[in-house]
Amino acid sequence: MKVVFLALAQQELDDAVAWYDEQSRGLGIEFLDQLDRAVRRIVSFPTSCPEIEPGLRRCLLSRFPYGLIYGLDRDTIVVVAVAHLHREPRYWLDRL
Repeated sequence: MKVVFLALAQQELDDAVAWYDEQSRGLGIEFLDQLDRAVRRIVSFPTSCPEIEPGLRRCLLSRFPYGLIYGLDRDTIVVVAVAHLHREPRYWLDRL
């Protein structure tokens, strides 16, 4: 399966990595590692994460308070948001 990040989701990812790197050297890489694990889990089992909106699922990252909000479009996984779980909920709904 192909994985595509919406531009705003990619920006959220870049911002999170930069923020974690500012907090502690190497923490941004650890965040990326957890994100990569989540993406691989989604690719292997695309419907295993709970559906939170019609057609959208959320895969939680281990160790970090983030979730990948994604949908399935034929053979493509579309990441709509790299959402911080302690911030405004469902802010990404207008991206659909």
